[in-house]
Amino acid sequence: MATGKSFTKALFSGIWTVLNFSRKLFFNLIFLALAAFILIAIISDDGKVTVPDEAVLVLNLNGNLVIQETAVDPFEKFMQEAFDQKEENPEVLLRDVIFAIDNAKQDNRIKALVLDLQGLRSAGLDKLQQLGTALDEFKTSGKPLYAIGDYYSQNQYYLASRADHVYMNPMGGMLLDGYGRYRMYFKSMLEKIKATTHVFRVGTFKSAVEPFIRDDMSDAAREANEAWLGALWQQYKEDVAAARDMDINNFDEQVDAFMTKFEAAQGDFAQYALANKWVDGLRTREEIRNEFSAISGDNKTSRGYNHVTYKQYLSVIKMPFIPSSSDTDKVGIVVAKGAILNGNQKAGSIGGDSTARMLRKARLDDDIKSVVLHVDSPGGSAFASEVIRQEVEQLKAAGKPVVVSMSTYAASGGYWISAGADEIWAAPSTITGSIGIFGMFMTYENTLDYLGVNVDGVGTTEFAGFSPTRALDPKIGNVIQRSIEHGYDQFITLVARERDMSKEQVDDIAQGRVWIGQKALDLGLVDNLGYLEDAVAAAAKLANIDQYDSEYVERDLSAKEKFWQEFFGAASVVLGGALDSQQDSHLLSLVKQLVSEYDAMARLNDPKGAYAYCLPCQL
Repeated sequence: MATGKSFTKALFSGIWTVLNFSRKLFFNLIFLALAAFILIAIISDDGKVTVPDEAVLVLNLNGNLVIQETAVDPFEKFMQEAFDQKEENPEVLLRDVIFAIDNAKQDNRIKALVLDLQGLRSAGLDKLQQLGTALDEFKTSGKPLYAIGDYYSQNQYYLASRADHVYMNPMGGMLLDGYGRYRMYFKSMLEKIKATTHVFRVGTFKSAVEPFIRDDMSDAAREANEAWLGALWQQYKEDVAAARDMDINNFDEQVDAFMTKFEAAQGDFAQYALANKWVDGLRTREEIRNEFSAISGDNKTSRGYNHVTYKQYLSVIKMPFIPSSSDTDKVGIVVAKGAILNGNQKAGSIGGDSTARMLRKARLDDDIKSVVLHVDSPGGSAFASEVIRQEVEQLKAAGKPVVVSMSTYAASGGYWISAGADEIWAAPSTITGSIGIFGMFMTYENTLDYLGVNVDGVGTTEFAGFSPTRALDPKIGNVIQRSIEHGYDQFITLVARERDMSKEQVDDIAQGRVWIGQKALDLGLVDNLGYLEDAVAAAAKLANIDQYDSEYVERDLSAKEKFWQEFFGAASVVLGGALDSQQDSHLLSLVKQLVSEYDAMARLNDPKGAYAYCLPCQL
C-alpha cells in the first residue's frame, strides 16, 4: 500500500517536473526569439529610417498634447507597437513637436510641411498657441504649409488655421462648438444607495465637491465658469480669425445663425466650411496625393508621395541623449504635471516627495544656477503641495532663483506650489487661482442598515471607531471643518506674503474662484504673460548668467532601467509609427467619463483629507 502511494507521488512529481521544465523552456524560447528579432531589426540597414532628399514632412500627431509624457513601462510600450495594439491614451510631447517644426524650417530635405491632425486629441489652448507660433515661424522659410483632414475638431482646426492651404475631404466637415464644462452630478444616486456625504470646505466658488452634494451647478459656480470659459473662447476666436484673416463674428455661436448658413449649403458640412472660408478647398485623397507628388515626387508608399512622418523625422533629428557640458551654466527645468498626490509618483502625476526630490536634485547641482518650475496641474493634496513649496523655499535659500511657468492649468494646489516663486509667468489662457480648500468623505451607515448590517462596539475615546461604516459624530465634523478653515487661512496667508498683498485682498479674489492668465495678471496673481522659453530667460536673468543651457531635471534611472528604455526604445523606432486613432462607442465613452470623474476624487490621498483641487478647471 505504502509502495503504491510512493509510486503515485513519484509519478505526479515527475509529470509536474516535466511540465514545469517545458513551460520554462517554452517561454525562454519565445523571449530569445523576440530578442533575436529585435537585435536583427535594429542592426539591419533595411529598418533604418532616412529622410528623402525632397520630402514632405507629415506632422501626423496622435494623442493628447502634453508637457510631460506619462511614465510607461518600455517593454509594455514596445509590445503594443510590435503587435499593433491600440494605445489607450497616447501622448505627444509639446517640446518634441516644436523641435521638429523648427528643424524642418532649416532642413533642405524638407520641401513642405503637412498638418495631418486626425489623431490629435486634447490640448490646452496655451499649447496650441505655442505650436501656432512655431508654424508661423516655419512659414517665414518660404516653404508651403498645408493642412489636410476629413474632419476637424476644434483643437485640430486651431492649428490648421495657420496653414497656407487648408483642405478638407468633400465628405468631411467641421463644427466649432466653443468651450463648455458639463459635469455629472451624483447626489440623487448617492441618496439611492443611502450614502451620507460629508463635505468640509472654505470658498464660495470651491465647486469641486458639488457633484456629490447637488444635482446641478450652483449659481456661484455658474458665474465663475461662464467668466473664465468666455474669456478662453474669446482668445480662441481672436487667434483663429487673425490666422484666417476673417471677421470674428464669423463664428456661429447660435444654432439659428448656423442653420441659415447650413441651409444655404444644402445641409453639406464641407460646403458650409468652404462657403464660410474655414477651408480653402475640398480635396479627395487622390487629389491631395497628386498635389504633394508635384512637390516631392511620387513613390509606392501608402501616401503615394515622398514623405517622412513625424515620428520617423523625430527619430532621425533627435539624439537619444544630449551631451551636457559641465562648463556651461544651466537653468534647470522641473516639470510638475498632473494631479498632486502624496508620496512618490511616476511622471505624469505630481508626487509630494518625488517632485520635491527633483527640486532638491537641482539645488544640489552646482551647474544649475536657477530653476524653472513648469506647472500643468489642477492641484490635489494640500499636504503634498506644501512639501513641494518647502523645497522651493530651500532653492531660494540656496541662492538659486525660482521662476514658475504656468501651462494649461496651475490652479488650487498648482497655485500653492507656484506662489513662492521669485517670478510667475502664465500663458494668457492659463487657468489659475482657485484658491480654496475642501475635504470630503462618505459614510455608509444607512446603506448597511438597509441591508440589515449593524455596527456596534466600544472605544476608549470619542475619536475611536471613526469609520465609513458609522455615522459621523457632529463634534468630529466640527474638528475637521476647523482644520479645513485653518488650511484655507494658510493658503491665503501664503499668497498674501508672497504676492505682497493683504489677506483681505487675497480673500476677495480667492474663495476658490478660477481666473485665466490675462485676468490673473490684472489681479496680481502672476507677474508676466508668456511661455516656458520666457520663463527660462527670466530665470537666467535673475541668476545673472548670459550664456547658459536649459536642462530638464528628471528622476535618476537605474542602470537596468536605462538599458531597457534604450533597448526597447530603439526597437520601437524600427517597428513603425503611431496607430490610427480609433473611436470608442458612445456608451463606452460615457461609462469611462463617469468612472473618470468619480475616480479623480477617489485617488486623492492627502493624509489629512484636505485638498486644494480644481476639478472643474479641466476641460
